[in-house]
Amino acid sequence: MTNPDAMYGAPKHYLRFAAIAILLTLIAFTLAWELWLAPLRAGGSWLALKTTPLLLPLVGIVRGRIYTYRWGTMLILAYFAEGAVRMYTEHGLSGRLAAIEVVLALAFFGTAIAYTRVARSDVALSDGRSTESA
Repeated sequence: MTNPDAMYGAPKHYLRFAAIAILLTLIAFTLAWELWLAPLRAGGSWLALKTTPLLLPLVGIVRGRIYTYRWGTMLILAYFAEGAVRMYTEHGLSGRLAAIEVVLALAFFGTAIAYTRVARSDVALSDGRSTESA
């Protein structure tokens, strides 16, 4: 019998670590963008508050909760959309920063989807194993 921890434990761990790292990077990046790198107004702008929704799923992502990964993928689509719009409407540094936001949003989206699939498969395998041995 195949051990599900041996099959999915390592990829699940790496995907979870990658999702945490990407989310933290996106939080730091959006703050830096709106406060120092290319704020709408000199000295920073209120648009830096767009970072606060990213803090909501942080605890669940760190704890590896599948439900948080699922709704986190929906939340991140707003950041993808904002980055895509700003990438095409703004020029110079802001346009390049928007492209980076798009890449980070897509990276988190893909990593969260992959983690959800692996974690769901892990749960299905462990449930199947417990019913076979009973």
